[in-house]
Amino acid sequence: MSIAEKLDRIVARAEELRAALAEGVSGESYVRASKELASLEPVVARIDELRVAERSAEDAEAMLADPELHTLAADELDALKVRIPALERAIRLALLPRDEADERAAILEIRPAAGGDEAGLFAAELFEAYQKYAALRGWRWEALEYDTTELGGVKGAIAEITGRGVFARLKYESGVHRVQRVPETESQGRIHTSTVTVAVLPEAEEVDVAIDEGELRIDVYRASGAGGQHVNKTESAVRITHLPTGIVVAMQEEKSQHKNRAKAMKILRARLYERKRGEAQAARSADRRAQVGTGDRSERIRTYNFPQGRVTDHRINLTLYKIERVMAGELDEFIDALIAEDEAARLAAEE
Repeated sequence: MSIAEKLDRIVARAEELRAALAEGVSGESYVRASKELASLEPVVARIDELRVAERSAEDAEAMLADPELHTLAADELDALKVRIPALERAIRLALLPRDEADERAAILEIRPAAGGDEAGLFAAELFEAYQKYAALRGWRWEALEYDTTELGGVKGAIAEITGRGVFARLKYESGVHRVQRVPETESQGRIHTSTVTVAVLPEAEEVDVAIDEGELRIDVYRASGAGGQHVNKTESAVRITHLPTGIVVAMQEEKSQHKNRAKAMKILRARLYERKRGEAQAARSADRRAQVGTGDRSERIRTYNFPQGRVTDHRINLTLYKIERVMAGELDEFIDALIAEDEAARLAAEE
């Protein structure tokens, strides 16, 4: 099927759906038709723009023979030679299979990896950078876990981020983030390299993942703060083990056992949903590297070099000499470039 035939079918399908809705379909049929039409309308609008532009190009071509209109027609053709390919690319992008999780909220997990105390300190700073980014985007941020060290770093931190298109933008942040700098505890002034792992998971609803309570082992225990301080006299901390997969989630942020269990279940559900998504994606494609990154926590994706003031994303070879602004939450330049690279790779794979 040619691209023109495909576009004709999309327009015809949108017209069918509008007719069905106008005739007064109801119930589940109305819901399905409304959803499908809503997904098609942005594409149909672009198709209409493309066809208007193509007709304008034909008219301009015809006017080139007229000496009085030649210059005007040539200028219009030059503009249309840029506009038409841009519209065609936008339509092709809109027709690519969408990640159903893109519009979901996300669970962000950050943990120090190599580097001891310095890794914990950077993990805390990176967690704060994402919180600032969420604020810049107008997203809602809620810390689910924040387990601190005596030096002010974190052993692990988890946040729930809600808003429009959260996962679509943050999913590119999963992987190993490397920091190079002189730690405050370094007396010789030597640069140390430490690493932090970041995982971004789409938040899952109960309908997405069926969890059998019989497959869970739930342990409760007394919570304690950093360095063993602030010991809780009640067994409010919760550890949930999903026996079939071995996934373990522990939560002690809240004083209420019920609230800790609810938060732990939210994280467990997200991890199981991401596992399910990963299996489905691996089944669809033997080469996940066709996309920008794999979302694997073992993949080194970015280096933050403080002495040189630079941040480098290794997946797209983009270096920005604005480390202070990046750590202040200004991540869009990286994320926009990653999205563009991902889109280009997906378009190339469709050809």
